Amino acid sequence: MSRPDPAAGDGTQGPPVDRAAADAAAPGPAGTRPSGAGPSGGRLSGWLLPVVGIAVAIAVFEIAPRVGLVDRRFLPPASEMFAALFGRVADGSLWTPVGQTLQGWALGLGTAILVALPLGILIGSVFLLFMSTRTIVEFLRPIPSVALLPLAALVFGAGLESKWFLASFAATWPILLQTLYGVRDVDPTAMETARSFGISRLERLRRVVLPSALPYIVTGIRISAAVALILSVTVELVLGAPGLGQEINIARQSAAVDQMYALIIVTGLIGWVLNIALSLVERRLLHWHASQRERNR
Repeated sequence: MSRPDPAAGDGTQGPPVDRAAADAAAPGPAGTRPSGAGPSGGRLSGWLLPVVGIAVAIAVFEIAPRVGLVDRRFLPPASEMFAALFGRVADGSLWTPVGQTLQGWALGLGTAILVALPLGILIGSVFLLFMSTRTIVEFLRPIPSVALLPLAALVFGAGLESKWFLASFAATWPILLQTLYGVRDVDPTAMETARSFGISRLERLRRVVLPSALPYIVTGIRISAAVALILSVTVELVLGAPGLGQEINIARQSAAVDQMYALIIVTGLIGWVLNIALSLVERRLLHWHASQRERNR
């Protein structure tokens, strides 16, 4: 009696084969790994592609005025912008307005966190309070902060207080809404389990509510940080409060276009550095979260 041919099968089906996994595990023609695979390839593309994008953008801003695509009276070459920037760094005239802008930003963001964070936790935790304040929040949130510039000028004048007021007003809403909805999104099963174990309300807030809402809160703070910087510079531009915005306006009025663009670049660099710093804080705080574990793979 002949043995059955294994290739032909015996009429029964074996376990299903994951063809994608098998293809991925199979070596290439020379035992090589697909290009870009592995951690080193991901890290390489992670910093190389942004550098290439920045280099291309600088090249465009350098070439376009020189070949006449744009009037260099209004958009000088990038080399002139960076020369003006390095000149202000060298003579030390850059640091005072940078410090003034960052002062308004820090006061506005800090006030927004102190006000919006406990308020969002309170409103999100009490259903009746959530429903009774929902209309008020949705009414105040869409009001453009720049619409309050005349009010800020009348009440506080053209100084630090106006930056502080408008930056904190604008930065409050992202933190408040993210905190509020983060608290409302807590898993009810986890809350009921904690309640059944006799955990106090304060402990439930610390052990269940805040860890669950923390990704929302951190996102709100990152959004508010950018908003606070925008409002600080806007107040300096429009009301003449001391800072980078005032320096940009002075350069514009003096027809020092290269200086104006140099200061605009500084403003963008500040926003970029602040975003990186907050991203590092977020990664540290949320190292246990699924999004951070996926990013670290």
